[in-house]
Amino acid sequence: MTKVMAVNSGSSSLKFQLFEMPEGKVLTSGNIERIGLPMGIFGINVNGEKISKDVPVPNHQVAVDLLMDALVEYKIVESLDEIKAAGHRIVQGGPYFKDSVKVDVDVVSKVRELIDIAPLHNAAHLTCYEAFRHALPNIEHVFVFDTAFHQTMEADSYLFPVPYEWYTDYKVRRYGAHGTSHKYVAERTAELMGKDLKDINLITLHLGSGASITAIKGGRCINTSMGLSPLGGIMMGTRCGDIDPTVVYFMAKKLGCSPNEMETYLNKKSGMLGVSGISSDSRDVENAIKEGNDRAKLTYDLYVNRVINVVGGYVMQLGHVDALTFTAGLGEHATLVREMICKKLEEGLGLRVDYEVNSTCHSEKELSTPDSKVKVYVVPTNEELAIVKDTVRILGL
Repeated sequence: MTKVMAVNSGSSSLKFQLFEMPEGKVLTSGNIERIGLPMGIFGINVNGEKISKDVPVPNHQVAVDLLMDALVEYKIVESLDEIKAAGHRIVQGGPYFKDSVKVDVDVVSKVRELIDIAPLHNAAHLTCYEAFRHALPNIEHVFVFDTAFHQTMEADSYLFPVPYEWYTDYKVRRYGAHGTSHKYVAERTAELMGKDLKDINLITLHLGSGASITAIKGGRCINTSMGLSPLGGIMMGTRCGDIDPTVVYFMAKKLGCSPNEMETYLNKKSGMLGVSGISSDSRDVENAIKEGNDRAKLTYDLYVNRVINVVGGYVMQLGHVDALTFTAGLGEHATLVREMICKKLEEGLGLRVDYEVNSTCHSEKELSTPDSKVKVYVVPTNEELAIVKDTVRILGL
């Protein structure tokens, strides 16, 4: 039995899970929030009980040290020496990484080079990696890239129709995101179908606050909706997704705003929040729909329209689709969104869904009926388990 830590860090947060492998047993999990603010929140699950306390967390090193202390204090481990490795989620791997990798000086250098593409994520990942390296100096680390699964795309899917030098000189291209989730969900869908992943075509819909859709042929990503950054693709909680570029400089002139201010509009004030004027949370939007709010209804209509346009294009690129799989927050729990998407796809895909089953489904389940030409599933994602499995595979543990 080997204990391996899964690490998912943000600029002001640290999510963690400690696994016992190969069983995949979760020994503990938790989240440290508000890192860098006057008072942080440390949360950890111990024997099914969530323990939470307010505590100063000025930086990621303090956050990691708090976690290490808690692991011993709550007897999750007798000694930190029991932890043999850590796998770190890295949002942006650029063109360099087609798989997860053992961390060395060159890997760190390349991830640092890509901070310009993912400034909010990669810098935080490296900061947290250094904190874990200091706290656990004798273990090995693996970087698991959100972008790696999408590196099988061909140039006609990943290039943008802009001056080619932007790609060669500045690495501007489609990288995608959520690759670890899409890969995990695809593999699980194949298991549910009793098929070899190499023999089927799938479209996986990772619909959360951030959202992306991926076309998978024979286990390989052939297209995905997010672009250079997580801002691209379909409409999301607060992100606009793909829009006419003219909107950006037209509104920058109208509002007299800087590039940074415009980025805030597109990343944090658009999407469901921007259209509804209510919330970025689909639950709030759905409640407003039930109360007769027209803008809330428009928000869902627009969201569904963006999703089915991407799905339709991917169907043509794949040639045929064996299954659609919903995952992530909305995909797993927003039953009305799933229903609206599936109904829009019924005629074009010959899709048949048991909507009564769908209306109560919040866990792994098949939604399609026996006569459906395309199977439809809900598969909860488990990125942390995928990270740890990759860590074990790469290090040969």
